Amino acid sequence: MKIDRETVAVVTGAASGIGRALARRLAQEKASLAIADLDKEGLAETARLLSDAGVKVTTHLVDVSDAERVAAFAQEVVENHGRANLLINNAGVALIGNVDEISIADIEWLMSINFWGVVYGVKHFLPIMREQPNAQIVNISSLFGLIGFPGQSAYCASKFAVRGFTESLHHELKGTNVHISSVHPGGIKTSIAKNARLGTGTDQSKHRTAVADFDRLSPTTPEAAAQRIIDGVRRNEARILIGGDAALMDRIQRFFPGNYWKFVNKLIEQGLRKKLEV
Repeated sequence: MKIDRETVAVVTGAASGIGRALARRLAQEKASLAIADLDKEGLAETARLLSDAGVKVTTHLVDVSDAERVAAFAQEVVENHGRANLLINNAGVALIGNVDEISIADIEWLMSINFWGVVYGVKHFLPIMREQPNAQIVNISSLFGLIGFPGQSAYCASKFAVRGFTESLHHELKGTNVHISSVHPGGIKTSIAKNARLGTGTDQSKHRTAVADFDRLSPTTPEAAAQRIIDGVRRNEARILIGGDAALMDRIQRFFPGNYWKFVNKLIEQGLRKKLEV
């Protein structure tokens, strides 16, 4: 897909991390932007960072787990920009704890954002995008949408769900004007682990360990991730892997689908970050 002044890009979760980096990178390509988040201050800061780009930017306070709010958001985009050509469903949250430590309410909260937020975004923007000559939907899954990881059962469930939903939609939309991509970032230096919710019955020490491990095993910057996504969009890639860690885990899982964890765990113990340094 071509990205230029004629492009209207919609980015959720734009107040920080990959979402903010995507907004800045798209502005460099002169795309108009509708950026959304629940973090009012972070969203305003992203908009401030885009103020010198010379493109139209609108900000929208959106809870992606609220279907009615997402429907209204889609209409706001049309009212302000006239259309939507590129939708990036990026908003997401994390939850720490084993299955017996997290509550059903914890899982429902995470799924409402990570999975249903993507579904609502697709359902309410797809009719708008079908009216464009060329459009693309980008759904952010994860490395944890490729492999299961202990202590991340709910997160993995949500990201596997995003992957399955996106791949099915890719087949349904084949031959139409709307392309779709599933994005699988490896470790990205964002605040998602720091801001993760602790499961109802999870010990606080697990949060500290998870943050430390995430920082240690996150070799890719949000800016590099955003550039990889933009490159993938330009090439209409159905699956966009971000980082050497995601590419490596994808290969291991495909070669050893039944016992990949033995190899993955060994890499983690050895220090995945060191193995991936160039």
